[in-house]
Amino acid sequence: MNKLRSYFSGLEYPGRFIIGGQLKDLDEVFLVYGITGRSVASQARRLVKKENGLWVEPTDPQLIVSGNPDLLIYPAMLFSTGRIAVSNGKQTTEIIRVLEKTMDPVLALTQALKDWKYEPDGPVFTPRISLAFAGGFCLAASIIKRGEFGTVIRNYFELPLIPGRGWLIMTYMGINADPVPAFLGEPILLEVPLKRAEEIAVELYESLNPTP
Repeated sequence: MNKLRSYFSGLEYPGRFIIGGQLKDLDEVFLVYGITGRSVASQARRLVKKENGLWVEPTDPQLIVSGNPDLLIYPAMLFSTGRIAVSNGKQTTEIIRVLEKTMDPVLALTQALKDWKYEPDGPVFTPRISLAFAGGFCLAASIIKRGEFGTVIRNYFELPLIPGRGWLIMTYMGINADPVPAFLGEPILLEVPLKRAEEIAVELYESLNPTP
């Protein structure tokens, strides 16, 4: 099984990613949302913590408009009464709305995302990745991707919480190609041998080898 640091150190370009799991030796859940970018518009963003969640906001509004602001600016993580929704787009708002009505995260994702498609950013057609948590012993994840002839493939996963482990979904396969290949397969289970959420954030940031 891959460890968190070694896995991310081997990726050239993961795009956006979500990790959900349980801290080692603690009965606490951790959720991670991360962004990497190649284009000027994608790089002109930051994550801003607010009372009700984590938002993707522009660092330079003029640069953002060189891309597609509708796909670039969104709530990445929203909190409500012990429930958490995470995604790489504006679907986060719909997920938390449905999640407030149920304790079943899989049901919440299937209902919230039934009309959503992959992102309209051809030729890449970036998948929409989402995660939901409503307490209990599992997470739910969703990957909506483009199939043959432009069809929509929606995959949903019920993921058990395991101490010292985290489930990873990404928009891309980690290869810096053109066009960049979309993420394939199922959520990836990683070893996360850390006891604090802050340690996970530092390890991820360092493994991505950021450029100042």
